[in-house]
Amino acid sequence: MVEITTISTKGQVVIPSGIRDELGLEEGSQVVISRIEDFVILKKVNIPDPKEEFKRLTELGKKHAKKLGIKSEEDVVRIIHEARKRKG
Repeated sequence: MVEITTISTKGQVVIPSGIRDELGLEEGSQVVISRIEDFVILKKVNIPDPKEEFKRLTELGKKHAKKLGIKSEEDVVRIIHEARKRKG
């Protein structure tokens, strides 16, 4: 689909509704913009919310630790020291 649009005095560009619909772009969608020579490339991206991503990774870590039998910070320190002894 090819559309023509204009740039506002604030440098804003309207993405035509047909293209927004095709790409699933809606208010709050994140995009990355790049330039190659005289082309401007706009790509839809999904960057996770840092707090939600941290929560997700923490849960994964807890599950993995439970699977390995790690119950405390002392267990982690012990494992690190054991691994360092094997390396040295």
